[in-house]
Amino acid sequence: MIGALFSLAKPALHALDAETAHQLTIRGLSLMPPAAPPADDPRLAVGVLGRRFPNPVGLAAGFDKQCEVPDQLLGLGFGFVETGGVVPKPQAGNPRPRVFRLTRDEAVINRFGLNSDGLDVVRSRLVRRRGRPGIVGVNIGANKDSGDRIADYVLCVSQLCGLADFLTINVSSPNTPGLRDLQGEAFLDDLLARCIEARDQADRSSSKTIVLLKIAPDISLDTLDAIVATALKRGIDGLIVSNTTIARPESLKEKGLASETGGLSGKPLFVPSTKLLAETFLRVERRIPLVGVGGVDSAEAAWAKIRAGASLVQLYSAMVYKGPGLIPDIKSGLLRLLDREGTSLAQAVGRDASGIAQGRF
Repeated sequence: MIGALFSLAKPALHALDAETAHQLTIRGLSLMPPAAPPADDPRLAVGVLGRRFPNPVGLAAGFDKQCEVPDQLLGLGFGFVETGGVVPKPQAGNPRPRVFRLTRDEAVINRFGLNSDGLDVVRSRLVRRRGRPGIVGVNIGANKDSGDRIADYVLCVSQLCGLADFLTINVSSPNTPGLRDLQGEAFLDDLLARCIEARDQADRSSSKTIVLLKIAPDISLDTLDAIVATALKRGIDGLIVSNTTIARPESLKEKGLASETGGLSGKPLFVPSTKLLAETFLRVERRIPLVGVGGVDSAEAAWAKIRAGASLVQLYSAMVYKGPGLIPDIKSGLLRLLDREGTSLAQAVGRDASGIAQGRF
């Protein structure tokens, strides 16, 4: 039903600027009572990170930035939802326009700059949904004008532990000046050590809040080596690969819009992010699970992420073009692929990582 509604509404939404259309979508979802998601085939269930995910298809951060509609989004059939990014103090982000559809490329460029209602508002929304079913996480960052960015992350961890299933340390957004510098080995070591310590102090439950690290696609393999080593050393629970890219492939058709600054997501990100995912899988050697994100727009794309090493996948930009009907389509497509290949999701994780890292998909 909602997929059919999107087909009717898409021309009107795409006639508006991208941010206004997104705001209307969030408003529309907020008016819907949360519905129980449709039951998933047990073959899609994923046991990882100490949780049972009903299916491996999650919503990436950036859609529900202010944690307004996580339950409505779960009702669309996602196996998990990541809200945010959230920063301690409210901030407006960058001036508009700050998000652009590259329609012929099925891509999006955004330079939101972590616009956020702030930690207190998001925390209150999570308090109100406490006890509801479904796996919900929060992407956390630092204020643009912060004098101590590591302290910003630590504050978010200490205040959100126990209210979210997982927290994602976002040091890879290209839209906050200097934020990606926190991926440097010394900064990252201190950041992760302090965040894990804050988590352990704030959450003493038997099922602790998961802490994930999200990395950029625009890194060298030497940098990836250092990130993986630091994440393993500090006890991070998993890695999300990857954030948006500052690269602009020559293949982009929307040449004019391609010159806009910001992070590029969607179909053009699929190959570089999936190769980086495979490289990451080869380095973590199954010691921690990976979440694959970037260009997931079909069951085949999700399957490639899984074969490259992802236990879970996330999408966002493809929803702009294909709507919520994409979610059941991916899940049914994954079941067909499992039947065709006579395997399971767990058996498929990372099986082709070596080839994909070399560009053989």
